[in-house]
Amino acid sequence: MSESTQDFNDEQQEVLQSIRISRVIFPILIGIGVVAYLLWQQFDPEEFAKIKWTGYALFWIGMSILLFIVRHIAYATRLRVLTKGEFSWLKCIELIFIWEFSSAVSPTSIGGSAVAFFVLAQERLSTARTATIVLYTVVLDAAFFILTLPILFLFYGPNMIRPNLSSFNDMDGWGYTFIGAYFLMLTYGALFALGLFYNPKQIKRIMTWFTSFGFLKRYQAKANDLGNDMITASKALKQENWKFHLGAFLSTATAWSCRFLLLNCLIIGIVTAMPLAVDVVTQLGLYARLQAMFVIMAFSPTPGGAGFAEVVFGGFLSDYVPKGISLVIATIWRLLTYYSYLIAGVIVIPNWIRKVLARRKKQRG
Repeated sequence: MSESTQDFNDEQQEVLQSIRISRVIFPILIGIGVVAYLLWQQFDPEEFAKIKWTGYALFWIGMSILLFIVRHIAYATRLRVLTKGEFSWLKCIELIFIWEFSSAVSPTSIGGSAVAFFVLAQERLSTARTATIVLYTVVLDAAFFILTLPILFLFYGPNMIRPNLSSFNDMDGWGYTFIGAYFLMLTYGALFALGLFYNPKQIKRIMTWFTSFGFLKRYQAKANDLGNDMITASKALKQENWKFHLGAFLSTATAWSCRFLLLNCLIIGIVTAMPLAVDVVTQLGLYARLQAMFVIMAFSPTPGGAGFAEVVFGGFLSDYVPKGISLVIATIWRLLTYYSYLIAGVIVIPNWIRKVLARRKKQRG
């Protein structure tokens, strides 16, 4: 991102800085540091020797790679649905790489929404369509967790939150963190849904009032802008039919499901001592645990959950994965689903910026 990016205004420059290629260094260093520490603390040569890198293991690792690809395509499908076909499939796939990269280099509690607004604006989408896509994806993602976690809880109870958790009386700090994170997700999901589908002007007033106190005043301007975007997006969404909303939710559910099933496949392939491949109940229980784990990861303070994900992995899955090899699975998982997007971003983003600048130059010339 060189001097050529001076073609962007100050606000756009700030967004570009948030996705500059040099930002991959910090999360990589965090990840390497945490993995090295955990390797020193937890690695068990005897357990590692039990791993059989047979065709069986490679098949399930291959299945996890396939699910990773399906997940990316599902996100691209959602973008194509939300843009109502204005973007080609290749364009949607490219933009999802940028969106995922921005999330990977930002704290997961912040995510890539600001980058999404900027990127979609550069692709000459209308303001209404841009606001609709970014804000509606927040609602769709939250809705998936809000709806599915209670269903999973009905079948697996508190044990889906933490190993050996038979009742809420046994709740530890992680369990309380999960409950707090879930209700926080429920709160902002409901707030955005009410703003988009019921009364965006009232939600804007609430957000503006809430940010009028103390240290929150610094966020009042952003809250006001968010309220305006909500009003714009609400008008656009109310014109859509049920097929639009169904397509958007199904692609969202597919993407999130693949995110967790990917880990199921890795564990099936590597932890061969457990009959996970044929035990549907165990598989679904593992899936439920992974989804609960991600609720906590979603509020990680580190970029893309770097380091934090590796730490929580072993503790959350200690009844499914032997401690001595949990780091092996966690490392493969993160290489596939996290560091791959860092690498892809290094390739995709500079090329995308060159295309945007060339288009601007052509329009001026």
